[in-house]
Amino acid sequence: MIYPANPLGPEGREAAQKALAAGLAIAIPTDTVYVLAVDPFVPGASDRLFELVGRSREQDLPVLVASVGQALKLATAVPEASQRLMEACWPGPLTLVLPRHPEVAADLGDDDLTIGMRMSDHPVPLLLCRDVGPLAVATLGAQGDADVETADEVAEEFGDDVTVVLDGGPCAGLPGTVVDGTGEDPLLIREGRLPWATILAAIRP
Repeated sequence: MIYPANPLGPEGREAAQKALAAGLAIAIPTDTVYVLAVDPFVPGASDRLFELVGRSREQDLPVLVASVGQALKLATAVPEASQRLMEACWPGPLTLVLPRHPEVAADLGDDDLTIGMRMSDHPVPLLLCRDVGPLAVATLGAQGDADVETADEVAEEFGDDVTVVLDGGPCAGLPGTVVDGTGEDPLLIREGRLPWATILAAIRP
Protein backbone atom coordinates (compact mmCIF):
# COMPACT_ATOMS: atom_id res chain seq x y z
CA MET A 1 0.00 0.00 0.00
CA ILE A 2 1.19 3.53 -0.80
CA TYR A 3 1.13 5.97 2.10
CA PRO A 4 1.53 9.74 1.69
CA ALA A 5 4.59 10.34 3.79
CA ASN A 6 5.92 13.85 3.52
CA PRO A 7 5.54 14.61 6.35
CA LEU A 8 5.24 11.02 7.55
CA GLY A 9 1.76 10.56 9.04
CA PRO A 10 0.86 8.17 11.89
CA GLU A 11 -0.76 5.56 9.62
CA GLY A 12 2.22 5.18 7.31
CA ARG A 13 4.65 5.41 10.20
CA GLU A 14 2.93 2.55 12.06
CA ALA A 15 2.70 0.40 8.93
CA ALA A 16 6.40 0.93 8.23
CA GLN A 17 7.39 0.06 11.79
CA LYS A 18 5.33 -3.15 11.77
CA ALA A 19 6.73 -4.27 8.42
CA LEU A 20 10.31 -3.62 9.49
CA ALA A 21 9.82 -5.47 12.79
CA ALA A 22 8.49 -8.45 10.80
CA GLY A 23 11.65 -8.55 8.70
CA LEU A 24 9.94 -7.20 5.58
CA ALA A 25 11.26 -4.68 3.08
CA ILE A 26 9.62 -1.28 2.67
CA ALA A 27 10.19 1.43 0.06
CA ILE A 28 11.11 4.91 1.20
CA PRO A 29 12.18 8.18 -0.41
CA THR A 30 15.53 9.81 0.29
CA ASP A 31 17.11 13.08 -0.79
CA THR A 32 18.51 11.27 -3.84
CA VAL A 33 16.47 8.20 -4.92
CA TYR A 34 13.86 5.73 -3.67
CA VAL A 35 15.37 2.77 -1.82
CA LEU A 36 14.19 -0.48 -0.31
CA ALA A 37 14.89 -0.68 3.41
CA VAL A 38 14.96 -3.38 6.08
CA ASP A 39 15.91 -3.58 9.73
CA PRO A 40 19.26 -5.42 9.50
CA PHE A 41 19.02 -6.54 13.13
CA VAL A 42 15.95 -8.70 12.36
CA PRO A 43 17.06 -12.23 11.31
CA GLY A 44 16.44 -12.94 7.63
CA ALA A 45 15.49 -9.37 6.72
CA SER A 46 18.70 -8.57 4.84
CA ASP A 47 18.55 -11.88 2.96
CA ARG A 48 15.11 -10.85 1.67
CA LEU A 49 16.49 -7.51 0.55
CA PHE A 50 19.44 -9.08 -1.27
CA GLU A 51 17.01 -11.37 -3.08
CA LEU A 52 14.55 -8.60 -3.97
CA VAL A 53 17.16 -6.45 -5.68
CA GLY A 54 19.22 -9.32 -7.12
CA ARG A 55 22.34 -8.31 -5.24
CA SER A 56 25.20 -10.54 -4.12
CA ARG A 57 26.06 -10.66 -0.42
CA GLU A 58 29.61 -9.81 -1.47
CA GLN A 59 28.33 -6.26 -2.11
CA ASP A 60 27.42 -5.09 1.39
CA LEU A 61 24.31 -3.04 2.10
CA PRO A 62 24.83 0.54 3.30
CA VAL A 63 22.81 1.87 6.20
CA LEU A 64 20.83 5.03 6.83
CA VAL A 65 21.16 6.67 10.24
CA ALA A 66 19.30 9.43 12.08
CA SER A 67 22.29 11.19 13.63
CA VAL A 68 26.05 11.29 13.92
CA GLY A 69 25.70 9.70 17.35
CA GLN A 70 23.78 6.76 15.90
CA ALA A 71 26.47 6.31 13.25
CA LEU A 72 29.30 6.35 15.79
CA LYS A 73 27.70 3.42 17.64
CA LEU A 74 28.15 1.32 14.50
CA ALA A 75 31.77 2.27 13.83
CA THR A 76 35.08 2.13 15.63
CA ALA A 77 38.37 4.04 15.42
CA VAL A 78 36.77 6.76 13.29
CA PRO A 79 39.46 9.08 11.92
CA GLU A 80 39.23 12.77 12.75
CA ALA A 81 38.75 13.72 9.09
CA SER A 82 35.72 11.43 8.82
CA GLN A 83 34.21 12.92 11.97
CA ARG A 84 34.59 16.37 10.43
CA LEU A 85 32.85 15.12 7.27
CA MET A 86 29.90 13.79 9.26
CA GLU A 87 29.50 17.08 11.09
CA ALA A 88 29.86 19.21 7.94
CA CYS A 89 28.08 17.15 5.28
CA TRP A 90 25.29 15.30 7.13
CA PRO A 91 22.44 15.24 6.57
CA GLY A 92 23.16 15.09 2.86
CA PRO A 93 24.13 12.94 -0.14
CA LEU A 94 27.32 11.48 1.35
CA THR A 95 27.94 7.82 2.20
CA LEU A 96 30.97 7.29 4.42
CA VAL A 97 32.65 3.89 4.59
CA LEU A 98 34.11 3.44 8.07
CA PRO A 99 35.65 0.68 10.21
CA ARG A 100 32.77 -1.42 11.54
CA HIS A 101 32.47 -2.01 15.28
CA PRO A 102 33.03 -5.75 15.86
CA GLU A 103 30.06 -6.05 18.24
CA VAL A 104 27.47 -4.69 15.79
CA ALA A 105 25.12 -7.58 15.04
CA ALA A 106 23.51 -6.15 11.91
CA ASP A 107 23.51 -8.38 8.82
CA LEU A 108 24.77 -6.24 5.96
CA GLY A 109 26.53 -8.87 3.84
CA ASP A 110 29.78 -10.78 3.92
CA ASP A 111 32.14 -7.94 4.92
CA ASP A 112 32.33 -7.52 8.69
CA LEU A 113 35.26 -5.08 8.58
CA THR A 114 33.65 -1.93 7.18
CA ILE A 115 30.24 -0.27 7.10
CA GLY A 116 28.86 2.37 4.72
CA MET A 117 26.62 4.97 6.38
CA ARG A 118 24.58 7.97 5.30
CA MET A 119 22.28 10.44 7.00
CA SER A 120 19.73 11.39 4.37
CA ASP A 121 18.43 14.95 4.18
CA HIS A 122 14.81 13.77 3.98
CA PRO A 123 12.24 13.66 6.80
CA VAL A 124 11.02 10.11 6.10
CA PRO A 125 14.27 8.14 6.62
CA LEU A 126 15.33 10.49 9.42
CA LEU A 127 12.13 9.82 11.36
CA LEU A 128 12.15 6.07 10.69
CA CYS A 129 15.77 5.73 11.80
CA ARG A 130 14.90 7.59 15.00
CA ASP A 131 11.95 5.25 15.53
CA VAL A 132 13.53 1.93 14.54
CA GLY A 133 17.29 2.41 14.41
CA PRO A 134 19.70 2.18 11.47
CA LEU A 135 18.15 0.78 8.28
CA ALA A 136 19.94 -1.30 5.64
CA VAL A 137 19.03 -0.07 2.16
CA ALA A 138 19.45 -0.92 -1.50
CA THR A 139 18.65 1.06 -4.62
CA LEU A 140 15.85 -0.31 -6.74
CA GLY A 141 17.17 -0.87 -10.24
CA ALA A 142 20.12 -2.80 -11.55
CA GLN A 143 22.79 -0.91 -13.46
CA GLY A 144 21.44 0.12 -16.83
CA ASP A 145 17.78 -0.08 -15.78
CA ALA A 146 15.52 2.95 -16.03
CA ASP A 147 15.34 4.98 -12.82
CA VAL A 148 12.37 4.38 -10.52
CA GLU A 149 11.42 7.91 -9.54
CA THR A 150 7.93 7.78 -7.96
CA ALA A 151 6.06 5.76 -5.34
CA ASP A 152 3.66 4.49 -8.00
CA GLU A 153 6.55 3.13 -10.06
CA VAL A 154 8.00 1.42 -6.98
CA ALA A 155 4.67 -0.23 -6.20
CA GLU A 156 4.30 -1.38 -9.82
CA GLU A 157 7.85 -2.74 -9.93
CA PHE A 158 7.68 -4.83 -6.74
CA GLY A 159 3.96 -5.53 -6.21
CA ASP A 160 3.18 -7.69 -3.17
CA ASP A 161 6.88 -8.16 -2.38
CA VAL A 162 6.90 -4.64 -0.88
CA THR A 163 3.68 -4.04 1.02
CA VAL A 164 4.56 -0.56 2.37
CA VAL A 165 5.62 2.25 0.05
CA LEU A 166 6.05 5.68 1.65
CA ASP A 167 5.32 8.38 -0.91
CA GLY A 168 7.69 11.30 -0.67
CA GLY A 169 7.03 12.63 -4.17
CA PRO A 170 9.41 12.24 -7.13
CA CYS A 171 13.01 11.33 -6.28
CA ALA A 172 15.45 11.77 -9.13
CA GLY A 173 18.84 13.19 -10.01
CA LEU A 174 22.45 12.36 -9.28
CA PRO A 175 23.13 9.63 -6.70
CA GLY A 176 25.07 10.37 -3.54
CA THR A 177 28.82 10.61 -3.24
CA VAL A 178 30.66 7.67 -1.64
CA VAL A 179 33.90 8.18 0.31
CA ASP A 180 36.26 5.71 1.98
CA GLY A 181 36.79 7.25 5.40
CA THR A 182 38.64 4.36 7.03
CA GLY A 183 42.04 6.09 6.85
CA GLU A 184 43.36 9.48 7.91
CA ASP A 185 43.03 10.73 4.33
CA PRO A 186 39.53 10.09 2.86
CA LEU A 187 39.47 8.54 -0.61
CA LEU A 188 36.83 9.13 -3.27
CA ILE A 189 34.97 5.97 -4.32
CA ARG A 190 32.24 7.64 -6.39
CA GLU A 191 31.52 11.31 -6.98
CA GLY A 192 27.82 12.12 -7.05
CA ARG A 193 25.65 15.00 -5.92
CA LEU A 194 28.15 16.21 -3.31
CA PRO A 195 31.25 17.55 -5.12
CA TRP A 196 34.66 16.18 -4.13
CA ALA A 197 35.88 19.77 -3.76
CA THR A 198 33.28 20.35 -1.04
CA ILE A 199 34.48 17.25 0.79
CA LEU A 200 38.12 18.34 0.62
CA ALA A 201 37.18 21.75 2.00
CA ALA A 202 35.25 20.14 4.88
CA ILE A 203 38.18 18.01 6.08
CA ARG A 204 40.67 20.87 6.26
CA PRO A 205 41.43 21.71 9.90
